[in-house]
Amino acid sequence: MAVASMTLFAQTKNEAIKSFNESVELMKADPISSIGSFENCIKICTQVGDSAEDIRLKAAQVLPGLYYQKAYDLLTNDKKVNESLAVSKKALVAAEEMGNTRIKENTQKIMVTAYASMGSGYFSANENEKALLAFDSVLAINPDHLASIYNKALTYRKTNNTAMFGETIDLYITKLKAAGDTAKIAQVSKSTLEYFRSNGAKANQANKLTDALNYFNTASKYGTDKDLYYQYANLYNKQKKYNEAIDNAQKGLAMETGTPEAKAKFYYELAVAQVGKGDNGNACENFKNAMYGPFLQASKAQRTNMKCP
Repeated sequence: MAVASMTLFAQTKNEAIKSFNESVELMKADPISSIGSFENCIKICTQVGDSAEDIRLKAAQVLPGLYYQKAYDLLTNDKKVNESLAVSKKALVAAEEMGNTRIKENTQKIMVTAYASMGSGYFSANENEKALLAFDSVLAINPDHLASIYNKALTYRKTNNTAMFGETIDLYITKLKAAGDTAKIAQVSKSTLEYFRSNGAKANQANKLTDALNYFNTASKYGTDKDLYYQYANLYNKQKKYNEAIDNAQKGLAMETGTPEAKAKFYYELAVAQVGKGDNGNACENFKNAMYGPFLQASKAQRTNMKCP
């Protein structure tokens, strides 16, 4: 019985060795196709037990690189994102098991590219929840992936989730500051200011003054421009906060270097605030300065009612 047991032991280990050698030969001809063969070799070794552990380890050491190569080919050559991610996950597990840091890091790069591509596709298709999940998958691997942070912010902006847009764009700007990218910071700050100013203008037009003020205050975190000053002046006039209205109208006017017609809206709000304060002399003069474009008729009517000279 002892002789029979030793013979069986030898046969099973020989089977594992044979499977490994066949896998190696196949890998020389077609590395990707050899993956299944190495996987089968590991199964045989596991069934054999401790005596084939050295063979199993050899096969396991080969697999991370093969998985990585297959995932890379699926993504870059075949453009099969989902399939690439499935194989990448196998590569990641195998690399971690073998302590192969290089393959692990390279595989994570593939996964970042794949998830980012997936997120962009969902974004374009207006599948916004899926886009957010894809961008979050990128950031779970690489929290400093700037493109995904920015694209996530754009997704929130597209769905008009102002709170999450603000939170995410602030994170993006913080990362840009750490990178010292002042040009990009200026560009993003400008577009973010415009977004919150635009939302505030809509709220102001609808006489939702508290909402409008909150939007304008948020916009001001990212800088100031003449149109924001105009919106503030208009809002404060509605609230009868004439000193604030005058201050903002004057600031906007100082920034407006265009034609008299371009300056008219600032003069109009300035004059309205001056009327509110009882300063009719200056108000008459500024309503005169506002007599251009869409403010012409309203300014004329104001001057007539005030009996301006």
